[in-house]
Amino acid sequence: MLQLESGWPARVWPALSRGPTPTNAPTLALTLALALALALAGACGPAQGASAPAGELPPVQDTIAQRMQACTVCHGKEGRATNEGYYPRIAGKPAAYLYNQLQHFKTGQRHFPAMRHLLQHMSDDYLHEIASYFAELDLPYPPAQPSTLAASQQAAARQLVFEGAPSRQIPACVSCHGREMAGMLPATPGLLTLPADYLIGQLGAWRTGQRKAAEPDCMATVAQRLTEDDIAVVSRWLSAQTLPLGTHPAPAPTSPMPMRCGSHAP
Repeated sequence: MLQLESGWPARVWPALSRGPTPTNAPTLALTLALALALALAGACGPAQGASAPAGELPPVQDTIAQRMQACTVCHGKEGRATNEGYYPRIAGKPAAYLYNQLQHFKTGQRHFPAMRHLLQHMSDDYLHEIASYFAELDLPYPPAQPSTLAASQQAAARQLVFEGAPSRQIPACVSCHGREMAGMLPATPGLLTLPADYLIGQLGAWRTGQRKAAEPDCMATVAQRLTEDDIAVVSRWLSAQTLPLGTHPAPAPTSPMPMRCGSHAP
């Protein structure tokens, strides 16, 4: 069964295995907000070169880097979550992609109550600042993982990633996400090393209409043409790969893309 965006894989967060509901969504948002408040209050450590008397909180620098410590509660140290768990890496993603997602959470175009709660009062300028901060981080990727796929499944995944499925009008993943699958400017994300559960969740949400992008929504079209087996094997294959340090999103394309896609624009 595909796990939808607004839900939680049972093995990732058993207490929310049925997904946020009108009953537990506010609790989730409040719990996360309290955790973020602790991070912003200095729970992540003292400012460089600063010290505080015993029993007092250390001083906190008012910088974008310090404020973004709150994001590490879910997205991992410096925004570079690993391929374990559920939350995606955001470090090094194209700034326009990150800004678009922040806007989608804020407006409810993407459904995740905690994110909407945290973003609803932030200005567009501040969302741009957040997106630019994480986009400029150049940090190591997690190491490659041993494959749990059978040889035939690995071959099927590589076929979809590098060649697509022309008979079903499915373009190769690399045609939009870059030859190294590290993303493409201005606004297409990299997919390697993301948690398999997260990838399955997003493709499942696109298939059912729970996640939407700018029209024409090419990812919804692609997801609807994929089978559940396609989604499972390609997600697990992408998650197990890695990228060398210094890999960046590919430049913006100079030739027509295989599909009209509203999210290719910033």
